[in-house]
Amino acid sequence: MIRSRAKYHLGQVVRHKKHPFRGVVFDVDPQFSNTDEWYASIPEDSRPSKEQPFYHLLAENEQSYYVAYVSEQNLVADYSGEPVDHPDIPDLFGPFEDGHYPLHFQLN
Repeated sequence: MIRSRAKYHLGQVVRHKKHPFRGVVFDVDPQFSNTDEWYASIPEDSRPSKEQPFYHLLAENEQSYYVAYVSEQNLVADYSGEPVDHPDIPDLFGPFEDGHYPLHFQLN
């Protein structure tokens, strides 16, 4: 069994290292848990290792809002102090405060 510890937490604002988007972490997989087709669609020279945390993000870029699935190696913490405007954030989180979003509910 692979043991991994997530670097980022629920409600934290993060930024992609290579692509111009940022988002709020709303779920974490301890290792890759998407489809083989999704993984194969990533260019081979850019494919991240499956044996690391992967994050589900409510993401935004200059053109749109979407859900992203990103490996830990491709993320950095966003310390801009700017909120993320994704329209689904109020469904999961409270108002932006101190650089992160607090959860609305208790998780198991």
